[in-house]
Amino acid sequence: MSSDPAISVQGLSKCYQIYDRPQDRLLQMLWRGRKQFFRPYWALEDITVEVPRGETLGVLGSNGAGKSTLLQIITGTLTPTAGTVAVNGRVAALLELGAGFNPEFNGLENIHLAASILGLTQPEIDARLDQIIAFAGIGDFLHQPVKLYSSGMYARLAFSVAAHVDADVLIIDEILSVGDAAFTQKCMRFIHRFKEHGTILFVTHDIPAATKLCDRVLWLQSGRQRALGTAKTVCEDYMAAVSESQDEGGTFRIGKARGERSGRPVEADGPAPARRVQDPRHEALKASDHANVLEVFEFDPNADSYGHQGATVTDVALLDREGASLPTLYGGEEVILRVTATAAVDIVNPIVGFYIRDRLGQNLFGDNTYLTTLDQAVTVPAGATFSGEFRFQLPYLSAGDYAITVAVAEGTESDHIHHHWINDAVFFTVLASHFSHGLIGVPMLDIRLDVGRPAGAKD
Repeated sequence: MSSDPAISVQGLSKCYQIYDRPQDRLLQMLWRGRKQFFRPYWALEDITVEVPRGETLGVLGSNGAGKSTLLQIITGTLTPTAGTVAVNGRVAALLELGAGFNPEFNGLENIHLAASILGLTQPEIDARLDQIIAFAGIGDFLHQPVKLYSSGMYARLAFSVAAHVDADVLIIDEILSVGDAAFTQKCMRFIHRFKEHGTILFVTHDIPAATKLCDRVLWLQSGRQRALGTAKTVCEDYMAAVSESQDEGGTFRIGKARGERSGRPVEADGPAPARRVQDPRHEALKASDHANVLEVFEFDPNADSYGHQGATVTDVALLDREGASLPTLYGGEEVILRVTATAAVDIVNPIVGFYIRDRLGQNLFGDNTYLTTLDQAVTVPAGATFSGEFRFQLPYLSAGDYAITVAVAEGTESDHIHHHWINDAVFFTVLASHFSHGLIGVPMLDIRLDVGRPAGAKD
């Protein structure tokens, strides 16, 4: 990643003049600024950020926070009131559905129009036309006016053009949220390839997508720059703030613990138990240099947290299959994750859950206790201790740092109150691994290679 900025925003502000009456606009012109007949509305105030070449910067914020205004100024479709913006390189911007399209033109005509706006010459458009059409995949609608298109078809055509203009900077404003699943996956594959050489500015409300795609995240609130930092840190803080904004009883609390944690830096009757998978390579791997060894650190009660504090997590332990606490575990083995909490008030229908996250904050897997008590009423009285216990087989993980996020809630999966959510409650490190593809490796029941005879071979 180059240190030269692809995008430089310095002291950027945008003010709109709000007039209560139509005649006030005329009065403002006649008075030539000696008297003010409008109310100023600052959509952006003093935003400063530099995006180095090759970086992906996410932009988070609620509706009206100024995200789209920022992107429109960067792309040159809006003029700032104060501050400067510098963009180095060709920009492909997907700001809103149909931006740059003429609704009366058909899809093919709009490909030529949008591509020329993005800087391609006619010979370049002709050379890439077949690829653009194939990527969009809208079939016979290519020859229909785009005013007849669905929002998903708009997204397909707009993204397809932007993907073929050899841009240095790609700016995306929530356009992927309207596409179908297959096309969204195609776009994500393109974005991952583009990240290898280009710069991306990505506006989204999708926290997992921001965590996965972005190197850093800018958080805007009411037009101001609330935070700028690593995607994991800012996304966690943003989620806590969103939960806090929904609190009507004034019981919500956010706990912060930046710095050193646990000696390491932040970064009843039922169905028959499932049969434990035994990977045939497990014992050989365990005895080799590729053993999937997990070094587990102790629970940190002072880790970043938030919630209403009606119940508090008091312990998180990752145990072996016998329930013993060991500093070292192995991928592929059966383990127990036990989350213990204490109720400060009566908790009706408690839910205990967890996520296993990688160093970027991506959720690898997780679960909760909701379905286990779905057919019964459970109440934890104030002062009582309760726990959620999850027995599962550890997948194989790539070497690196991981964390366990835990939570205690009350209600249902779709309608609940977070009493205590702890990010990075327990860290563990995978020291070595034979696994290198994908996010996790699943222990296999059997692996074999069958080779058939060539056609026409005789006994």
